[in-house]
Amino acid sequence: MKHKISSTTLALVHEIAALRQASHADLQERWRALYGSEPPRRISRDLLVRALAYRVQEKALGGLKPSTRRQLAKVAEDASAHRRTRALHQPTLKPGTVLLREWHGTQHQVIVRENDIVFRGKQYKSLSEVAYRITGTKWSGPRFFGLKPNRQEQNDGPN
Repeated sequence: MKHKISSTTLALVHEIAALRQASHADLQERWRALYGSEPPRRISRDLLVRALAYRVQEKALGGLKPSTRRQLAKVAEDASAHRRTRALHQPTLKPGTVLLREWHGTQHQVIVRENDIVFRGKQYKSLSEVAYRITGTKWSGPRFFGLKPNRQEQNDGPN
């Protein structure tokens, strides 16, 4: 199946390719035009090209949503104040999503629907109910199915 490439996409591809071939002086001039400031003095060529490529795409396709900008600002503020950051948001599962989890050598599959979860042909109100059915113990359903990190990962980050 052939995909059509828009003229905007094609122009971006060419512009980014040209950045890779540009001289250091041309990259610095491009920085001034795109960012309206002097480029950082000790920025590597690779990082300079990447930052310019991002800015070119941002200008052509739009930047981050305001909500994303607010979340990033909050994370930066928390980090600079040495506060622990919380998860930004829990993933929203859309109807039709299939989740798989292996437990003690058996693969389990659940299907998310509009108002319930289907596991082995039965309807459940939550992923936690399904996790309990699988394990026989109380679990956070989102954590059991890998949608939420465990406490160790939240505190230390993934290994």
